[in-house]
Amino acid sequence: MKPRKSRLLRELNAGANPCTLKLNLNDPRIIELAGLAGAAAVWLCNEHVPNDWTNLEHQVRAAKLHDMDTIVRVSKGSYSDYVKPFEMDATAIMVPHVGTAEEARKIVEMTRFQPLGRRPIDGGNIDGAFCQLPMTEYLKHGNTEKLLILQIESPEALANVEEIAAVPGFDILLFGPGDFSHLIGKAGQVGDAEVVAARKRVAEAAREHGKHLMIPGMVAPRPELESEGWRIFNLGADVLSLGAAFNKLVSDYTGTSAAMPAAVYNSKS
Repeated sequence: MKPRKSRLLRELNAGANPCTLKLNLNDPRIIELAGLAGAAAVWLCNEHVPNDWTNLEHQVRAAKLHDMDTIVRVSKGSYSDYVKPFEMDATAIMVPHVGTAEEARKIVEMTRFQPLGRRPIDGGNIDGAFCQLPMTEYLKHGNTEKLLILQIESPEALANVEEIAAVPGFDILLFGPGDFSHLIGKAGQVGDAEVVAARKRVAEAAREHGKHLMIPGMVAPRPELESEGWRIFNLGADVLSLGAAFNKLVSDYTGTSAAMPAAVYNSKS
């Protein structure tokens, strides 16, 4: 058998700019709705969302039914939290709040096989076809088709972004305008000049060192973001879409207005 290859990588290598959808709700059927819509990947969160490992595995399986990649934002710091999504065959992990090049190197070491890192070998889970995938193929696939995304979200990380981007062994940088704006005292002001300058600096560092770029929301017009080098676009979140739809249904019925507030994961930020 052949392990599944990353759709994100396939589309990026073909010159396309793939889109993702962020899902806070943990019902695998929502994953299938995202797949039916044509998203290239779904972004699942284990940092802020009370999900469990068994259900996460079902979500990954649901995504593969529609040839979607799964990006799991992990809880910060634990080796097991980092490798377990890969072992349930998620395509990518996203590590939040990476602050230094040394931290980036440690993450690569924990999550990549030799010669890139020192990740221990198992192979007895879904990603290794329960020990039915040849070891050499399993190791190669883990280093070439499984993606590592590092988040730049603070002024301290921004000061180190060029050194972080230069670390070999990871694939994608994501700039977090929500947390960055919060930490400079401008929470939610993702269009502020200081936040925009930070976004552009992250993009420049990634381009210089051959890393792909992912943005968590359409925080500027698409042509502007593409001109800066952003390639992977998160278009929204399930809770925002459902909230907006429910608010409209009720407000249409009652004749009242119930506008949704702006959020980082939509284009009204």
